[in-house]
Formats: sequence, structure tokens, C-alpha cells
Amino acid sequence: MTEPALHHVNCPDAEGGHRMAYWQWGDAAAEHVVVCAHGLSRQGRDFDVLARALLARAGGQGQPLRVVCPDVVGRGHSDWLKDPMGYQFSTYVGDMLALLGALQGAGPIRSFDWVGTSMGGLIGLTLAGVPELPLPALLHRLVLNDVGPVIEWAALQRIGQYLGKSGTFPTVEAAAASMRAISAGFGPHTDDEWLALSRPMLRPTPDGAWRLHYDPAIAVPYAALTPEASAEGEAALWQMYDRVTAETLVLRGADSDLLSAATADAMRVRGPRPRVVSFAGVGHAPTLVAADQVAAVLDFLLPAPATPRDDAR
Repeated sequence: MTEPALHHVNCPDAEGGHRMAYWQWGDAAAEHVVVCAHGLSRQGRDFDVLARALLARAGGQGQPLRVVCPDVVGRGHSDWLKDPMGYQFSTYVGDMLALLGALQGAGPIRSFDWVGTSMGGLIGLTLAGVPELPLPALLHRLVLNDVGPVIEWAALQRIGQYLGKSGTFPTVEAAAASMRAISAGFGPHTDDEWLALSRPMLRPTPDGAWRLHYDPAIAVPYAALTPEASAEGEAALWQMYDRVTAETLVLRGADSDLLSAATADAMRVRGPRPRVVSFAGVGHAPTLVAADQVAAVLDFLLPAPATPRDDAR
């Protein structure tokens, strides 16, 4: 399957509800589901390369697989919220529960994995670390891509400098160049790779220009964040992290300003005691396009079956 199918799910909110879009790859009835959730201002097509690789690996192993990549509300093909203050993790987690319920209705989920980049990783951490949430199946494997319980304040300030302030661009290429300038942390990409990451981020305007896909109002609650609130959130995230029972893989850009090496080291020895993989020449956040990044996720989510040792016969 070279292209995904676009679907929507209805999600409740205080303003009468909204629709969240999601991209579905693979076998729509497969009992093994991998959900891939994007970062703060991104969208579900960020995972095209990874989704294709997962399906190829699963097909080679004879395993049916569904890969689902939501556009978090306010991004991509999802609705924009009427109340900007609704752009909070409580909304995002509730929407993902609605999504999982819809997926379960299409076919039973027996095995459930989560790949989350930055914001998407924190959503997954919540799903994995709050045992009373009504998940359709136990979250089996969790990939936290350049995120953990401690979010460095300097990185939050850096992101706040551009979030919601992009304006319009005369061409797709101009928009891609602008995004590349503020996304140095994504690491090296070819021009073709960067255009592939950039095109789904854009929407045409009535006057023939281009704008970024997301609601600029996602910056409203973000701007209200304080160091004190961030510290309180950190304590809550560590509590959730320590309750995670899913097998966990932490990916980190070696130059990341959001997930520090010290935090990654602390994560390694508590909670789910994950394997931590670092990528040289990359900051926040690995895009899961480079071959070594894709391989790390494939080998974790779909490891090759063990073969008997010759001397064990």
C-alpha cells in the first residue's frame, strides 16, 4: 500500500465536538495496530516513510498490520477548535481514546503499539502511564522520539518564537525553505526528502499563496505556559513514566535541546528502563526518515523471529 486512506473520527468537546483526521495504512482489519503521533506543529504524513517500512517488514514476516497516523486536532485535515484553550493534552488524549474506539469498532485490536514524536510522545506516555484509561488493548510497545518527562525550558522558548507566526508563502518551495531554516534540529535531508516532508504541511490560500496547515491559535495556550507550570507538569510526567509497563524505546537527537542527555540517562534506569538510541548530527527531533532511524523503530516494533541455535539441537 503506497498511499494511506484518509478517515475522520468524531470527538467530544465543550463546544459541540470536532472531527479528527487520521491516515490509515495497511490492513484495515489487522489485529496489530501501530499508532504514530506527530509533534506540536506537524501532521500525520510525517510518518509516510516509516509507515511504508513497517508494512514492508510486517508483510515479509507474514503479519497483517494497521498503521494509523492521526492529524492532532488543529493540524492537517482535522478541525480547528472554537476555543483555543482547548489545545491541551487532556483534549489530545481524549481524542486518541475516541480514535482507538473507532479502530476497535472496525476490527478487534489485540496488539497495540505507539510511536510518538515530541508532543505525540507525551500523548503516548499518558496513554501508557495512566492505567485507568479505557484502552482497547494493553499498550505493548512505546517509542518516545526525542521527548521525556523533562522538557527543557530553553527549547520551549525557542519553539514559541515561531509557533503560529508563519504567515503565507508565494510558493511551496519558499515555504519549504522557511521551514527548513527553523528546523535545523531535524538533521540532514536531501532536497527531495525535505519537499516530501513539507508538502503535506501546506494549504493553498484564495489568492494563490500557501500557508501552513495548522491553526495559529495552537500558540495561545502554549504562550501561557510558565516555568512554574512546566515544573509541575514535569513531576506529573515522571509519575506517569514510572508506571509505564510497555516495552519502551527512547530515541534522541544527540544535539537535542528538548530532551537532554541527563534526562535520557535518568529515563534509562527508572520506569520501563528503556533502550536509548542516539543519532549523531540530529537535534530536536529525528524525523524517522533516515535509514538508521527507521531501522531502530522497525527492529523494536517488528523484531525478526528468533532462530534456534545450531548447538541447541
